[in-house]
Amino acid sequence: MKTDKIVPRSTFFDEVRSILAQARQKAYAAVNFAMVEAYWEIGRRIVEEEQQGKDRAEYGAALIKELSKQLTGEFGKGFTIANLKNFRLFYLTFPDFQKSYAVRSLLSWSHYRLIMRVEGEPAREYYIREAAEQNWSTRQLERNINTHYFERLLKSPDKKSATPESDSSKPTFADFIKDPYVLEFLQIPESPDASEREIETAIIDNLQQFLLEMGKGFSFVGRQFRISAETSHFYIDLVFYNYLLKCFVLIDLKNEKLTHQDIGQMDMYVRMFDDLKRGDDDNPTVGIIFCAAKDETVVKYSVLKDSEQIFASKYRLILPTEEELAREIERERRMIMEQRARYEVNRER
Repeated sequence: MKTDKIVPRSTFFDEVRSILAQARQKAYAAVNFAMVEAYWEIGRRIVEEEQQGKDRAEYGAALIKELSKQLTGEFGKGFTIANLKNFRLFYLTFPDFQKSYAVRSLLSWSHYRLIMRVEGEPAREYYIREAAEQNWSTRQLERNINTHYFERLLKSPDKKSATPESDSSKPTFADFIKDPYVLEFLQIPESPDASEREIETAIIDNLQQFLLEMGKGFSFVGRQFRISAETSHFYIDLVFYNYLLKCFVLIDLKNEKLTHQDIGQMDMYVRMFDDLKRGDDDNPTVGIIFCAAKDETVVKYSVLKDSEQIFASKYRLILPTEEELAREIERERRMIMEQRARYEVNRER
């Protein structure tokens, strides 16, 4: 008797395939973290053994050299002197590594090799948490470390409490603003010839990386977003929505120095968007002016000074050196502290 061939439904096949794929991923993650734990334990034993030596420097070097020789002979590659020194540094950098297991178990050894060279425990803890929660690849993590992502978030004295996401207070949009924004992934030469439309197009073409640079919670809404009043139409370069802060974010690109006209234009866009597009459950709209340079006098004597809805940030189309970024961050920090000091003096009068 001939029987009909049973053909599984495509949805059924996809579900079974998904089960297997998830199981493989979990197995890979478990094996990966088992090795990370092993490297930490090896580092711990190296440090403990070194402390028994009379001359720690000479004894430690000889210990690692001999251990590398024996482990390589039995287990093969992966246990060079350089790697064993990394295991030792791993333990010294994270002596309490076994705490916060749920978060730390999501990262690979390659992630930890990058993070343990970051100066400052608050910065390291930030990169661990964000890399795990945002599923950063090692390439994304390396870029964020090299562009001082954490330091740019903490440029404001209001954010000096170790992490940009303190549970003690509800975050405001100022906590999400970075200055400068580093857009080297657009691969546009940093020159006056770079047009605003060219930068805008490159952002759309590299949207995933741009969202990563912007920070958490951003989703793309539209480009050259039209907003119409009774007599006129206006076009906003880029519109995003931040689901964490529940607000629209408008971006206006300026390839020249910031002017008071730019600020007035953004102020109008924000007011119009609040009036015409903002929903009942949305928080006030935020506007960010991306400019090639900022005029501090314009910033000081404009609505930017005390506004919680309009911000101006410089952008860089090339990756700045570490020294350039450090100077820029420190300059912004001093400016904000001076503004805050003046505000406190005026409030006490």
